[in-house]
Amino acid sequence: MFDIEDYDYALPAESIAQVPVSRRDRSRLLVLDRKEKTVSDRFFFDLPSLLRSGDLLVVNDTRVVPARLFGRKESGGRVEILVLGGNDSAGKDPETRFCLLRSSKRPKKGGLLLFKSGVSGKVREVLENGLVKITFSGDCSIDALLEEQGHMPLPPYIKRGEKTTYLHLDKERYQTIFAKSEGAVAAPTAGLHFTEELIDKLTSVGIAVAHLTLHVGHGTFRPVRTKDIRRHHLGDESYHIKTETADAIEQTRKKGGRVIAVGTTVVRVLETAVTPDGSILPGDGKTDLLVTPGFSFRVVDALITNFHLPKSSLLFLVSAFAGLEFIKKSYRSAIEKGYRFYSYGDAMLIL
Repeated sequence: MFDIEDYDYALPAESIAQVPVSRRDRSRLLVLDRKEKTVSDRFFFDLPSLLRSGDLLVVNDTRVVPARLFGRKESGGRVEILVLGGNDSAGKDPETRFCLLRSSKRPKKGGLLLFKSGVSGKVREVLENGLVKITFSGDCSIDALLEEQGHMPLPPYIKRGEKTTYLHLDKERYQTIFAKSEGAVAAPTAGLHFTEELIDKLTSVGIAVAHLTLHVGHGTFRPVRTKDIRRHHLGDESYHIKTETADAIEQTRKKGGRVIAVGTTVVRVLETAVTPDGSILPGDGKTDLLVTPGFSFRVVDALITNFHLPKSSLLFLVSAFAGLEFIKKSYRSAIEKGYRFYSYGDAMLIL
C-alpha cells in the first residue's frame, strides 16, 4: 500500500490526450461508487443528473501563467525554461526568478541565455533537478515577455515544439473558465471540463459552486524517488480561501449536502484548512499536504478528477480516497474502453 511500485501501471502511448475534445463538457466521465464498488460510463455534461440538489462544488480559480520560454545559449544551443512563481519567488528583485531549465548540457553559473524581444537572462545559481535562478534584463520586463512570447506550461507528455500550431488553442483550453487569480505553473485540470452552460444547469437544479485558490507549483509534479511513498515531499503551495467559501461549506454540511472537490488541489486545501471542530479556516495559507492511503478525509465527500500518471502523488491521493485496488481496477477499465488520459483527457467522478 505504501510501496511506490504498487502505483505503477502500463498505459499505451495512444491513450495520452494530445489535444482537448472539441467542447469542454464533451469529455467522457468514469463514475465510481466507492460504497458499491461499481463503475459506469457517462459524459461530463451528465454531471447535473449525477449530483443532488444541496451539493456544493468547490473549484480552484487559479490562473496559469504562460511561463514557458524558448531561447538560445551564447554558444547557440537551444534552451527551454519554465519561469516559476510570482515576483517574490527569488527575492526582492522582480527580474530575478527561479526557473526550471532544459537544455542539452547542464547550465553553468554566469552563463547568458538569449530570448526574443531583446531580453537576456544571466544564470545566478544552479540548483538540483534542473532548478536555476536567473536574472533577466533587456528591452522589456520578464512579465511583459511572458505575456507576449510565453507558451502555456504544458506537461512534457503533451508534445509541442517551439513553433507549435496549437499555441492559441493551448492558451484558451489549458485554462479553466474559473481562472482569475494568476500564479499557477500548471492547470487544475479537473476544472477544464466545465462550461458556463454546464454551470448554469448545475445551479438551476440546486447545486452551488464556491471558489478557492491554490497556485499549482512544480512540486506537485516532482518525481517520487522514495520507495515508501509516505516519505515523499511535495513542497509548499500558497492558497487562499474566501470567507464566503468557508461559510458555504459549513452551511452545505449542516443541511446534509455533499462537498465535492473539483480536483486534487481543492482536496489538499480543504483538508489542510479544516479546524479541529470541523470548520474551514478562511484566509491565506500554505500547504505541503501529502495524502496517502489511510488518510482520514474530514471535509471532502466526493471528487472530480482526471486520470493521473503512474507513481505520482496525485495517484496516491485518489487511491487514498477510493481505495488502491478499486482505482487500479477502474484505470484498467478506462484503458480498455479507450478513455483519454492526463491533462487534456477525460475525467472521473468518485462518489
